[in-house]
Amino acid sequence: MSGGFWSVARAVAWRNIHSFFTNPAIVVPSLLFPMFFFTAFAGGLSRVDQVPGFDYQSGYTTFVYGFVLLQASTFGGIFTGFSVARDFESGFSRRLLLAARNHGGIVGGYWLAALTRAIFTVSVITTVALFAGLDVNGNAIDLVGLYSLAVVVNAAAMLFGTGIAMRLRTMQAGPLMQVPAFLLLFLAPVWVPFDLLTGWVKGAASFNPITLVLEAGRGFLAGDPTKVLPAFGVALLIAAVTAMWARGGLRSAERAA
Repeated sequence: MSGGFWSVARAVAWRNIHSFFTNPAIVVPSLLFPMFFFTAFAGGLSRVDQVPGFDYQSGYTTFVYGFVLLQASTFGGIFTGFSVARDFESGFSRRLLLAARNHGGIVGGYWLAALTRAIFTVSVITTVALFAGLDVNGNAIDLVGLYSLAVVVNAAAMLFGTGIAMRLRTMQAGPLMQVPAFLLLFLAPVWVPFDLLTGWVKGAASFNPITLVLEAGRGFLAGDPTKVLPAFGVALLIAAVTAMWARGGLRSAERAA
């Protein structure tokens, strides 16, 4: 742990990945949320694609999958923030800060763990979605764009959660990580296209940066890329802001340690 960035990152990542895959209490919630939303709404609302004005050509299962992919990526990062808070409560993180020479590697390790969690969850959900009729019309380049967006969102969510966890250093900070993520995700055009939204929900979605990311992801799935540059611009900007937020949290944790 006294080595450079990558040696510290690998050690932190390995510990968290091992804990994730050997603890059902951690694995199950990370699968439960996106799996519930996909199975409940892809099946229960499958007739929505026959509503006048629903112009997404790849079917409702694919439409919902676009959201669930974004949700799984986000919560892979947020739940890693819970792990950071848990490590502080147990006293492990304080020992880690004293032992590791490169503290940036600690955040890097948590992100590698968050990415691994997201890849596992997305892989399971994608397998289920394929059996449920997922219709992917995008080519290989489109899929690279789709999953690249998911990786950036995962990193931003992890950095946001880590910034909170390192400042408060308690599991009671969980709602502060989850609630903003829920609001951003569910104030986007989740169950119907943006043009079918009405009232204050449409107004909120029009200002929600996640709307761009979600619509770009669905465009990649349909083989009709749309708003790609704005979506990546917004996602990278959020990641940059949350990186500064996490850096501030790390400084706070260093002072406390």
